[in-house]
Amino acid sequence: MSFDERLHTIIKQYEELERKISDPGSLSGQDFARMSKEYSDRGEVIGTIREYLSAKAEQESLKEMLTDPEMKEVAEEELAAMEKKIPELEYAIKIALLPKDEADEKNAILEVRAGTGGEEAALFAASLFRMYQRYAENKGWKFEILDISDTGIGGYKEASASITGRGVFARLKFESGVHRVQRVPATESSGRIHTSAATVAVLPEAEEVDVHINESDLRIDVYRSSGPGGQSVNTTDSAVRITHIPTGTVVAMQDEKSQHKNKAKAMKVLRSRIYENRRAKIDAERSAERKGQVGSGDRSERIRTYNFPQGRVSDHRINLTLYKIDEIINHGELDDIIEPLIAEDQSQKLSEGN
Repeated sequence: MSFDERLHTIIKQYEELERKISDPGSLSGQDFARMSKEYSDRGEVIGTIREYLSAKAEQESLKEMLTDPEMKEVAEEELAAMEKKIPELEYAIKIALLPKDEADEKNAILEVRAGTGGEEAALFAASLFRMYQRYAENKGWKFEILDISDTGIGGYKEASASITGRGVFARLKFESGVHRVQRVPATESSGRIHTSAATVAVLPEAEEVDVHINESDLRIDVYRSSGPGGQSVNTTDSAVRITHIPTGTVVAMQDEKSQHKNKAKAMKVLRSRIYENRRAKIDAERSAERKGQVGSGDRSERIRTYNFPQGRVSDHRINLTLYKIDEIINHGELDDIIEPLIAEDQSQKLSEGN
């Protein structure tokens, strides 16, 4: 089937969906909801497809006009514009028809951990966490802190948050990996540049329908929360550690004074980690032949360097360097990195025919 024939088939399928949902009495509630969502999801690309097919038809008409001496000049001019427009529409359609990652529309769990570099790494982890918080604010997303383990002097050993909004995971999924910083620490008297690192993990937030967890598979421990230096945060056993025995996944949460709230947050993170591990396994099997993927989501992969003396941020996966470190780190202006990552991923999928 040619590309154009495939597009005509998609339009027929769309029109059939339109006919069915216009008579909801003939459908079950579940079918109506599913078809309505499919109809809505396809609406935008259908407009582009119709514009493309219309442009192709007009292109043929213009070619016929070239044989008319009186119309030739006008036809040539319009044909040149049309022949530029058609490939752009074709590319937009191919991108829109790429298989969707089922998790793209999900909310996300963000986890940031200090890596090598001691206190400087913890300070960098805190900077990254705030960077994502500002990015979420810029996008109009809700950023809910789940847990922070701080060092007492502004650094974070680890921190996690739930980010809620439209298409959150689609935009943040390439952030997983090792982020490296090169800068002169405030405590460094000789002005030497130090290199330290933090690990970022972005997980699609799983619903109960995505991952069913049996209570019998859980070991739940409660203990007293402790802050920096081990001092008591509160005097009740409100901190919760949940272990999923079959997978060995462990989540601890102590941010809330309520044991019930800490357990609910821990379950949210646990479910998301198990879901992401399953996705990663399936993706690894599916993409064993894909050598050039933008990001595997591997937390050990060094993906980006933030060099403060030079004011630059470099993403190593797509050889992108931007000299706007203040805007990125302090104002959360991440779109200039995220957009090229998404575009590169789409381009690779197109070239692989996936």
